[in-house]
Formats: sequence, C-alpha cells, structure tokens
Amino acid sequence: MVSFADVRRWKPDALEEVFRTLGKRRDELVGLDDELHAARNPAGWTGEAAENSAKRHAELGKDLHRLGAEVDGVRDAVGKAAEEVEQIKKRLDATEHQARANGFEITEDGGIRDAAPPQDVPAEDVERVKQQRLRARDELAAAVESILDDAERTDADLAKTLTAAEQDEIQPGAAPAQTMAAMAPKDGGPAENAKWWKSLSDAEREAYTKNPPAWLGNRDGIPAEVRDKANRARIADERSTLQARKDELRAGGVSGGEEDELAKVDAKLKSIDAVEQMLARGDRQLLLLDTGGERAKAAVAVGNVDTADHVSVYTPGMNTTVDGSLNADKQMDQLRRQAQFESDRHGDGGKVAAVTWVGTEFPQRSEVTDPDRSVATAKLAEDGGKKLASFCEGINASRDDDPHLTAIGHSYGSTITGYAMQEQGHGVDDAVFSGSPGVGTDDVEDLNVPAGHSYRIEAKNDWVADLGRFGGDPSHLDGMTGLSAKESEHGKGVEGHSSYFAPDSTSQYNMSTVVAGVPDRAVKDDGRGIGDVISGMIS
Repeated sequence: MVSFADVRRWKPDALEEVFRTLGKRRDELVGLDDELHAARNPAGWTGEAAENSAKRHAELGKDLHRLGAEVDGVRDAVGKAAEEVEQIKKRLDATEHQARANGFEITEDGGIRDAAPPQDVPAEDVERVKQQRLRARDELAAAVESILDDAERTDADLAKTLTAAEQDEIQPGAAPAQTMAAMAPKDGGPAENAKWWKSLSDAEREAYTKNPPAWLGNRDGIPAEVRDKANRARIADERSTLQARKDELRAGGVSGGEEDELAKVDAKLKSIDAVEQMLARGDRQLLLLDTGGERAKAAVAVGNVDTADHVSVYTPGMNTTVDGSLNADKQMDQLRRQAQFESDRHGDGGKVAAVTWVGTEFPQRSEVTDPDRSVATAKLAEDGGKKLASFCEGINASRDDDPHLTAIGHSYGSTITGYAMQEQGHGVDDAVFSGSPGVGTDDVEDLNVPAGHSYRIEAKNDWVADLGRFGGDPSHLDGMTGLSAKESEHGKGVEGHSSYFAPDSTSQYNMSTVVAGVPDRAVKDDGRGIGDVISGMIS
C-alpha cells in the first residue's frame, strides 16, 4: 500500500530522467537494428551456410525487436507515471496548503489533525464553528483519500509493467499507446509540435485525444479538440492551487507586501470563473489556459477550429483581462453568425469559427507609468505579437487542409496584431485593424499578408485611430484598404473608439465579409476625418 508519506517523497523529476535514459537506450537499439538489417545475407548467396546465416539473422532480429518492445513498454509506463506523479504532487501541495490555511495538519499516514483550533470563540458560535471545522476536516480527508487512490493506481500500473518486462511478457506491438513516448519537443514551435502529432500512430492519437495530458493544452500546432480537452481538465487543479495560495496568504492576516499578490490571485480565480462561464455557453473550445504571470491568459473559440473553413482570431485592446472582458466572446459569437450568413449567402458556404485571444499581458490603465508595461510603449505589443503569430501558425499547422484565416485587432490589440503579422510563417490570409493607433510599421509590405488583404476601419471621432503612435497612422499607409464604419444599407453607423463590433453595424458587417472570404462585398471608405488630416501633416 502507498502511504501519504510515500507520496510526499515521490519525485517526478527522477522518473523523467529514467524516461530520458530509456529513450537513449531505445535509440541505440534502433541503431543496432539498422546495422543488423544492413548485414543481412548478400544477394546470390545460397547453400546450407547461407540458410544458417539467414536463420540466425532472423533470430537476432527477433530478439532485438523483443528487447526494443520491453524498453518501449517500460519507457512508456515510466513516462505516464512521471506525468501522473507530477499531477498528484500538485494536488498534494494544494491540499496541504489548504490544510495549513485552516489550521489542520496532514499526518504521515494521511490522517487529519486539528493543529490550530480557533481560540476564544463566543459561546453562541461554538457549535457553528465546530460544524465548519468538521466539514473542512472531512473535505481534507476526502482529498487525501482521492490522492492516495490515484497514487496506488499509478504505482500498481508501473509495477505491473516492470514485472511484465522482468518476465519477458512484453511483446512487440504490445506497448501501451497513451504515454509520454515520442514526447513532443519540450520547447517546440507550432510546426515541430504538429509534426510530432502527425507522426503518432492512429492508436496513439486516439488515446491522446480521449485523455490528453495537461501539457498538450497550450501547445500551438496541436488540434483544437485535444487542446480543449486538456485545458478543461486542468481547470479544477488550477482553481485548487490558486485557492490554496489565497488561503495561505490570508491565514495569518495579509501584510502590506502580500496585498498585491492576493489581488492577483483573486483576479486569476475570477478569470477561471469567467472561462467557465464562456464554456457554459456551448460550442466553445478552450485553446489556451495559463494562470502564470501577472494575469491569467486564455483563448476561447466559438465553433470548431479543427473543421471550420473560415477561422478568425480576435485580439482586444488596452485594459483587457480574462476576468473583465467577457463581452469579447459574445461579440465574436455575433461576428461568427454574421460571417456564417455571408458565407452561406454569397461565399463558399464554409463553416466559420471565431477565437477570442487573450494570450498575452495587455497594458492596463493602472500601469501607464510603467515603462515596461505602459500602453504608450510597444514592448507588450511586440511580446504579444510573437505569441499571437505562433498561435495563428499553430491553427494552420495542426490541420491537414489550409483554412482561411483572418486576424482581427482592435486598438492596442491591432498593434499586437500588426507585430504578429510581421513574423514569418503565421499563415494569416486577411488582417483587419480597427481603431488602430498603429500596426508597428509604416510599410504594409512588412505585414506578411497577401497584397490587398490588409484592412483598416476608423469610426468618426475615434481619436485613438489618429495617434499614429506605433508606425504612423494606418490611414496613410499605401496598400491598406479602408472599410466603412458609417451608416449603410448593411447596418448602422458607429462613432468613437469602442463600438466597431456593435450588432447590425456596418463595421461588423464589413468584418464579417472578410472573415467569410467575400471582402469584395464590403462597404469601402477611407474613414478619414480632421484627425487624419492633422496626423498626415505631422507625419
């Protein structure tokens, strides 16, 4: 039986080192097999000696294949165990944090000891506090029991494979499919990750798809279905870890130095809640979930990114957070519906999916004086641009066909999108910049988008779109097609900086035509006003 003390001592790093070592041994066996194959009988050699040689050669080959199967089987089991142990250890740490935060201690045998019961409880509250602590104790006991159950299963699975290898019971082709064997490149880009995925056998891909490990969730180049399942499965663990940290911070009273961290933890917990609210709307895919850094990051698609003929990726602007920008998902759902209507009516009838991408740190009003994070600087846009380009490249790389891909950016998000388009290999077919203070360049040819497929939309009285802060005012860039935000037969007009995605507006209609692959039906307009005249004189 595995004890709680055993699990505390488990080291996933040690298992991963064994996994890597077994991989090297497997590669050596592959090399020996190649050499053995090259040393087979030469053509034209016949007779008894030749027959004996061929027989012996076949026996050696069979032995090598059996040994290779044993190494692969053990390596697969060790890799799977390493992944499971890592997740178990995270749950253990979160449970122990929760225990300490509530004044309990988990003993070596997994028992729950009330180490710091509350003192001086008013008589009228004694029973209520007692019941609260009993519930907290029971929750901890259930968490410990679940951890031990999973630890016992992991230990038993690994032991079973090791025993089978020791008794020569693992045969070629019998190695388990759902493993970390053929691990994706640790820091692989979208193309490398996609190449790894497509190199797997049908059985391995099916196993990963049914029960994807957590590390696949944020891998650009992996199919959306797999990323979605992996990230959804992580939500509970991410919340548990954050809640444990919150409880720990609040346990002894929050000091001045901890207030900022507590606020960030609270925001990340709210972000997870917001993600779940988006997913609850149905027909969503969670393509990114990251609670590291200053703020949580996420990317949520409406529609199926794996099968859609037209995919848009929208990047919002300044002050964007996962917990505070839920409206973007609703806007993308509305845009997708409009684009689907245009596709069905005037295009190829292809299906449409739309992604809301909050996959980087966005500048906040509270950080305007920070030179590394201010909306007045391009640093966060450049960093975000690299991540967005990788995400877009990953959509193309993950598929066998080439979807029509549109990048849409608003405000500072258009600047992020502009920097993303200057990266190589992003695979974007059309780019739309709305309310843009600049796209990071004064030459449209720097955007690696097909000629004539870069668009801008500027509404009346949008002073942000006249700033030209990042590479000049897009209104003056040759080769940038202007789309209207004015009233037209296709929708109402919008004004100011924040209404480009308003339902039944001309600007929304125009974006939908680009997304649907029928930009010739868009309403064109240069959108220039007095602000553009001034910006043109300055530039």
